Amino acid sequence: MGGLRELAVAFVVPGPCGVAVRDRLKHLTPHDERVLRAVGAHQGALASGDLKARCADGLGHGADTWAARKRELTARSSSRIAGAITKATHDQWALARRCQAAHMKTLAAGIRTLRHRLSLPVGEKGTKRAAGGYRSKGEWFRKSRRLAALEDRHTAAVADRQAGRVRVVRGGKRLLNTRHHLTQAQLTEDQWRQRWEAERWFIAADGESGKRFGNETVRVTPDGEVSIKLPAPLAHLANTRHGRYTLTSTVAFAHRGAEWADRITTNRAVAYRIHLDTGRGRWYLTASWQRPAVKTVPLETARARGMIGVDTNADHFAAYRLDRHGNPVGDPHRFPYDLSGSAGHRDAQIRHALTRLINWAKSAGVAAIGIEDLDFAPEKTREKHGRRKRFRQLVSGIPTGKLKARLVSMAAEHGLSIVAVDPAYTSQWGAQHWQKPLTTPHRTMSRHDAAGIAIGRRALGHPVRRRTAPPPHDRSDRAGHRTVQTGPGDRGREGTRPPTTDHAPRGPSPSGTRKREPSASNTVRDAPSTQQWVQDSLMRTG
Repeated sequence: MGGLRELAVAFVVPGPCGVAVRDRLKHLTPHDERVLRAVGAHQGALASGDLKARCADGLGHGADTWAARKRELTARSSSRIAGAITKATHDQWALARRCQAAHMKTLAAGIRTLRHRLSLPVGEKGTKRAAGGYRSKGEWFRKSRRLAALEDRHTAAVADRQAGRVRVVRGGKRLLNTRHHLTQAQLTEDQWRQRWEAERWFIAADGESGKRFGNETVRVTPDGEVSIKLPAPLAHLANTRHGRYTLTSTVAFAHRGAEWADRITTNRAVAYRIHLDTGRGRWYLTASWQRPAVKTVPLETARARGMIGVDTNADHFAAYRLDRHGNPVGDPHRFPYDLSGSAGHRDAQIRHALTRLINWAKSAGVAAIGIEDLDFAPEKTREKHGRRKRFRQLVSGIPTGKLKARLVSMAAEHGLSIVAVDPAYTSQWGAQHWQKPLTTPHRTMSRHDAAGIAIGRRALGHPVRRRTAPPPHDRSDRAGHRTVQTGPGDRGREGTRPPTTDHAPRGPSPSGTRKREPSASNTVRDAPSTQQWVQDSLMRTG
């Protein structure tokens, strides 16, 4: 195994700890929409100001500054709304810090690659593990300028992190930059303005266990009636007691409706968020809550009934079923999807493919699905694959993050476990050991199908390499050992076979030098005959 990196140990992925369901607010009156817009704009302005104050505090933030900000917001809204705004602010600031650290890591990786390639002679070829030198002096010069630019960016990012500065905007950086490219986005200025304002609104409230229906700010009754606690400056818009506004629309969660009803009837916490989809002109209500942490099943339990190995590709999942001994069962299965188009279309394609994969896994009777623990962070760098633009687009198109979240949550609902394995060498070794032996006139094996077998065997704890084919008849032990896999504790399991000749050297000679002894003859006529030929009486013909 010299030169190969150490493989990480397979593990069972923890299940999801949160649930979110959504329903449309239908048949809202114009007055309802005006109230929702007023509440969203007012609380959105408060959230923007609180985020600005939090960014100004930087690393000097503490419990005292948090309490001071919350007291200031309470006077302009309510205590619960102020708590929801400050919590959302802290989550957004923490996310910006994590993104800042990831950006610094990417810059550092690019700088290392550029320095390495610039240190090599022009035209020197690279290897599979490291890129070579640049092709011409002109390219070398341009890359040296890019190195200086990346070093400046990295220095600025390090200074920002040490000072506690983050770059964050409510509404999203992408939507903000879209303002300068309205023609390409096929938007008018009014359409962009409506989308920008809707994204910066804030109509959300965290749940409170022990309170009526699990939330005092945005309350939803078992009958689906929705009411909102208005902030102090908008209390005059209330249409019910205690400064609340009740919407004419009702909600009924078709998905997980029984689970949601059980929570609110027992007054357990449920968080709500109301938002406007400007493209469709529809209002939605999203309910979310946390689940108690569920202990993951042991790895041996997940392996007990076999495994389905899944190879993730840019346009399909390649899956193969294996029994608990690591033997492929049946034919490969492929679940295609199309990642072109809008984000909603891509997400729907992923969900549809995962649904078919999970349904097949349930019908096959397995308890777990093996998948690669993909990241691709070092593989998408422009410095490593600068000229291979299509390859970079291919790798970037694989939805690793969304796939993990979707697969784990959907599999948990069907009682399936997810086993993550190290992705190293799965395609290479799968094609080397499994693609050709499993190819038949009626079965076409691709490299991705073979990789699915490699992933499944690694998830089961078996090596990827298949057992060697048996020797021909009348050689060694007449067709010898089998190629199928057996469990470590099964009786009759084959071990290492002893040498076939009794004069094979079993160790060094007494003098310390190994001598080559005479080998047995390879021809039948030269070998001494020790077999007595006996004619069977049943074979006589006359």
